[in-house]
Amino acid sequence: MLLLTNLVLATSSCHSSSIESYVVYMGGHSHGKEHSSIDTNAVTESHYNFLESFTGSNLKARDSIFYSYTRHINGFAAILEEEEAIEIAKHPKVVSVFLNKGRELHTTRSWGFMELEGNGVTVPGSIWKKARFGEDTIIGNLDTGVWPESKSFSDEGMGPIPSKWKGICQNDTKAGVPCNRKLIGARYFNKGYAANVGSKNSSNASARDYEGHGSHTLSTAAGNFVPGASVFGLGNGSAKGGSPKARVAAYKVCWPPTAAEGGPCFDADIMAAFDAAIEDGVDVVSVSLGGDSSTDYFNDAISIGSFHAVKNGITVVCSAGNSGPTDGTVSNVSPWMITVGASTMDREFSTFGESLSAKSLPAKFYPLISAVDAKAANASVQDALLCKAGGLDPKKVKGKILVCLRGDNARVDKGQQASLAGAAGMVLANDKLSGNEIIADPHVLPASHITFTDGTAVFAYINSTKSPMAYITPVKTKLYTKPAPFMASFSSKGPNTITPEILKPDITAPGVNVIAAYTEAEGPTNEPFDKRRIPFNAISGTSMSCPQVSGIAGLLKTLHPDWSPSAIRSALMTTAKTRDNNMEPMLNSSFVKATPFSYGAGHMRPNRAMDPGLVYDLTSNDYLNFLCSLGYNQTKINLFSEGPYKCPKSMSLTDFNYPSITVPKLSGSATVTRTVKNVGSPGTYIARVHAPTGIFVSVEPRSLKFEKMGEEKTFKVTLKANNETGAVASDYVFGRLTWSDGDHDVRSPIVVKVAT
Repeated sequence: MLLLTNLVLATSSCHSSSIESYVVYMGGHSHGKEHSSIDTNAVTESHYNFLESFTGSNLKARDSIFYSYTRHINGFAAILEEEEAIEIAKHPKVVSVFLNKGRELHTTRSWGFMELEGNGVTVPGSIWKKARFGEDTIIGNLDTGVWPESKSFSDEGMGPIPSKWKGICQNDTKAGVPCNRKLIGARYFNKGYAANVGSKNSSNASARDYEGHGSHTLSTAAGNFVPGASVFGLGNGSAKGGSPKARVAAYKVCWPPTAAEGGPCFDADIMAAFDAAIEDGVDVVSVSLGGDSSTDYFNDAISIGSFHAVKNGITVVCSAGNSGPTDGTVSNVSPWMITVGASTMDREFSTFGESLSAKSLPAKFYPLISAVDAKAANASVQDALLCKAGGLDPKKVKGKILVCLRGDNARVDKGQQASLAGAAGMVLANDKLSGNEIIADPHVLPASHITFTDGTAVFAYINSTKSPMAYITPVKTKLYTKPAPFMASFSSKGPNTITPEILKPDITAPGVNVIAAYTEAEGPTNEPFDKRRIPFNAISGTSMSCPQVSGIAGLLKTLHPDWSPSAIRSALMTTAKTRDNNMEPMLNSSFVKATPFSYGAGHMRPNRAMDPGLVYDLTSNDYLNFLCSLGYNQTKINLFSEGPYKCPKSMSLTDFNYPSITVPKLSGSATVTRTVKNVGSPGTYIARVHAPTGIFVSVEPRSLKFEKMGEEKTFKVTLKANNETGAVASDYVFGRLTWSDGDHDVRSPIVVKVAT
């Protein structure tokens, strides 16, 4: 009995503390950019010794640590008991300890839409020509890997690999990822994934892309020229990335979906990939993944990794997330990264609605049935309406065109369920939340995706007659559609829930129906039932808009190698547009006027960005001052800064030199300070203000005279609530400040909310 009691107590004790994988972040390394393997080995040993002081065993410490970050990021990832993690977090040498959580994975036409080419021919004065198509810039991509056989990663016409490149091709085999002069690097990071999932298999031992997302995003950023690209013969044209002649490197951090909370891309792997990419010598890092919109800066692997990248002069571009159109959903909000929303371009794959169905119906009428009327006996009305598995009665569906409602389950799965039930075709009608945003999906049967308004009319027609009939026209590529761009309903929106004083997203770019390279290990729908294989696919998401900006950032880096990451962001933001091709204000997917919380500074204009006139620049110390103003501990900031640093005695968040101006709690009046640097010809800039409703705005001085390149000037903007108009605002109001010299218009959004 005593033995049994002791056994029960011991077992109980073992389960009293949860054991999970954590990231222990200790700031930056003090060693310089050049360091030897002895240095990194010594750092790893120091991590073992540090953890030993908590576990009481060096052997246990070695078994627990599965990543040691040794190059630029200082810290490690380990399997820890909760109590150990809590105690480690208290240590003065530790910035933060956080769970190794999963993150979600957030063309032929878009470059023409943004005026880099016309009728397939490069515009003579475009940024493509002037920046030599991004020649020898290196763009790294943190994603699901790469499909090396894609023609987008051919090295035809490429010269020798740049001498600054220090990366490798991990598992450089036919089954892995063989590299060339275009695809110069490929690494994979799976230990954080394995720590949560519990196992690794042979398919995880390379950077090869078995999902398609990584190949699509990497080729969007910097795919080589591929003539005759299309999806089932639609959208035919020459595929290419934003920087077609740039070199690319794939960092695989995302793996097959798991039951783990968050997604298949784990923090520990993301941190390791950033550490490697910085050391390898990339110029731009593209990150089309993200997580919680309210994660603290020091508890977010993407935020930490991107800070160290930017500190080393690397521009980091991140997707805003696909949780729109709800306010306050934007993720990846650190002020040192570029955050990108998603909007449309002027191309549709039209079947009255939109589709990329490979099959088409004969030109005749078919019986039309609502999915509600096709409900299976044991199914709920909601499951039937959404065309979920088991929701449809094949006897009612066979030979008819079925109308399904968008929402909940995948759009392509609805088409599969319709096909399995024997439908001749499918009409997919938007719910109210999705509005007018319709997406061309590679459905397995003839299909048409229609707007909420049109869907309402279709359901009304079905209910108005005993024998409703319909037909679906073959898919055609339609160009120069209007209005375009407008914001995608899925694109995550501001305000920034961590630091409302920083407007996020920063900018928007095409992210709907973007055609780019794809894996041939999966079908275009990524569903098990899809046995088709295609070299190019059309996908939508902020994942697709992010690499569009990454590609242009690569061009700017080629054209202006001395520009900082913040100067590149400023050039993109201050030259963006907020009007569509009807010359009207940009709209959201419900065709209501959009705001900077959707598009940031506006829609990217690459040709304007190469000559912005003025830029709002920031240094690493500015970012540290920013953290100080938020109340971060001085000791922790010193670890973050990789060197001696002291918080200023006073700093207002509103004085942070960002290209946008946001005052979320205006009480009485507020004055913000900004500094602009001349990166163009000498000249005098005059301030023009479009004031937010109910707000007085004054600028001092009203003009800035620049006599040479690199010269900086400081100005102040004072905002005051106009009480005469009763402006005690219950919501945000928006305006704009523009500095103009006649040749350049340097625009900054103004975002204000009056404190009640």
